[in-house]
Amino acid sequence: MPPRIPGVQRLGTFSLCLRPAVKPSTPSLLPVTQTASLSQKEKKKLAKQDPYRWAQMQQRKAAHLKRREEIEAVRTAQAGDPIRGLPTPFIESLDSAGQEPLSKPPLDDDGNPLEEPFDLPTSPHVLNYFIHKKELDSAIEHAYTLTRPMESDLASIEPEEYQKRLEQHEQHHAKAVEALQRITHMDNGSAKDRLHANIRRCVETFGRHETDLFLRPKALSRGQEREERPVRGGPDTGSSEVQIAILTAKIRALSNELEKGRGYRDKVGKRDLRLLLHRRRKLMQYMDRKERGSDRWKHMVETLGLSPATWKEQITP
Repeated sequence: MPPRIPGVQRLGTFSLCLRPAVKPSTPSLLPVTQTASLSQKEKKKLAKQDPYRWAQMQQRKAAHLKRREEIEAVRTAQAGDPIRGLPTPFIESLDSAGQEPLSKPPLDDDGNPLEEPFDLPTSPHVLNYFIHKKELDSAIEHAYTLTRPMESDLASIEPEEYQKRLEQHEQHHAKAVEALQRITHMDNGSAKDRLHANIRRCVETFGRHETDLFLRPKALSRGQEREERPVRGGPDTGSSEVQIAILTAKIRALSNELEKGRGYRDKVGKRDLRLLLHRRRKLMQYMDRKERGSDRWKHMVETLGLSPATWKEQITP
């Protein structure tokens, strides 16, 4: 009997079709997500087939967008403006160099105030030409004493004549005092004079020769002992908080000028503003490392309205 030759197994499984076989898709390990975006054609079809469901979808979408706008507005208000920060009474008082007792609320088209004015911190002792109120009062009192007519035994003067001279002296002295008050008042000063006055106010408000009297010192770490600091020989003008306050006053004055007229074309002013902003940002980052959480940090941030947008994010005025 001839030997049996084994044939090719499963010949019926072969296909003579020359088209490439479809490979099964690789299973994805990611969760299946359902997309809510519909094409314009599907939207029209859905609105035509089920108008009630379509109205509900539009209502939910409108409520979602409204809530998202409210959250975004709250976040923007909390972050503040990267240049001006948050409005505070001290910042508002920089425009008048501490001379106006009330703020100037914004007005509508008819000239009516949109909000009630609030009290501002004032500095009536700060006068023009670097003069203090006590110095002016002392000089006026001394001048009054020197110019007052006196009775003399060498030359007799009638009582009526002496009384008349006293009245003339009082009138002349009152006119001189009024003239001095007008000359030294900050309302008659220039922008440079107001800047000098604001620098003096910043030194008085944030100088450590003043704040050390009512602000608690920073808490010490474990095992650290407090060192005795030497007595200051004068007002503090070089600490970080004083420099930040002075830079804030300069930034506000320069930004106010750039917003007027054709200030948007002032390239040199914009460059100067950018330099001031980045200089303040560096000092704020230094203060964040050294005084974060202390009373000195809170006093500076709350008084100047320095929000995180002024020193944490990228500043591009």
